Amino acid sequence: METLKNKIDFAVIVNVNNANPNGDPLNGNRPRVNYDGLGELSDVCIKRKIRNRLMEAGNAIFVQSDDNRIDDYRSLRSRAEGQLKNIDMKDDVKYREEACKKWIDVRAFGQVFAYKGGEDKGVGVSIGIRGPVSIHSAFSVSPISISSIQITKSVSGEGDGIKRASDTMGMKHRVDHGVYVFYGSMNPQLASKPGFSDNDALEIKQALKNLFQNDASSARPEGSMEVYKVYWWEHNCKNGQYSSAKVHRSLNVSLKPGVTEPKNIVEDYDICLQELPSLTPEIIDGI
Repeated sequence: METLKNKIDFAVIVNVNNANPNGDPLNGNRPRVNYDGLGELSDVCIKRKIRNRLMEAGNAIFVQSDDNRIDDYRSLRSRAEGQLKNIDMKDDVKYREEACKKWIDVRAFGQVFAYKGGEDKGVGVSIGIRGPVSIHSAFSVSPISISSIQITKSVSGEGDGIKRASDTMGMKHRVDHGVYVFYGSMNPQLASKPGFSDNDALEIKQALKNLFQNDASSARPEGSMEVYKVYWWEHNCKNGQYSSAKVHRSLNVSLKPGVTEPKNIVEDYDICLQELPSLTPEIIDGI
């Protein structure tokens, strides 16, 4: 199959209302915030959601989360050894080729297959695959406001249940409102080795539109997070007509003058797109 022909840049605007987009486990699972008070979704969080949507669309995924796992492999090593059991890891060229053929997330984002050797496996091995798809972390347009509430469970998780234990108390945190933006790129020069194709790019494009479908949880109730717009720039050459930095900078999302407490993405924000000669993005509504 022919690999990605031309460079692609993209941007995604995400609307959040009363949800915890990406909790920080080192900070009591409060929504991630940088030093400027801007909300953050890590690139790892975004890739996780892309993988989930790709898997739901019928694509084979190597890095599966436990709550979305569709096979019996409980670790990456067992999945690699089980699915590629006929390939000798010492033949790193063949192993890379077969891993990329099998899993779309490997040929998109890359992967390191690094496993220690056991008694029957000899020395450890490390096989690295570099993917053509890069994704930035998402940041909110303006500083976010976080609300925290204390919750009480009706049943103790431990003990005899006669008295309430400490585990009956907890905290929930949410972002009252926020508009986040993240960017990404697909590099044809890096697509040739893993075999990342134009069809793979379209699969990711569809996943971006559906990013929060089937993603509801207690922290993210149904409808509290949505993809508002996807901007998709497809260049006419491998190196791109413009640098990714310039393309990403052409999209500017900001608060409207005089708005200090934004609550609505349509009423409170300006979305401006700077024209780049001979490069017009496809603008897609989120689903």
